[in-house]
Amino acid sequence: TLTRVRKRSVRIAGHRTSVSLEDAFWKELTAIARRREASLNTLITEIDAGRDGNLSSAIRVFVLEEVRRRT
Repeated sequence: TLTRVRKRSVRIAGHRTSVSLEDAFWKELTAIARRREASLNTLITEIDAGRDGNLSSAIRVFVLEEVRRRT
């Protein structure tokens, strides 16, 4: 289901880390990366560079803001 939280491994600035995200957020993040013609790691690195707190939360906020921009 889209509400299931999964831990996923990503590479940020050359090091591996993991993020825990619901499938719905991961699916939309993947779509955003595709539209921008960027890899997921590149997009997550950009989100990481501008965050103040938890990376998973920063990704959720980023996805929410992108969805709001499109509507």
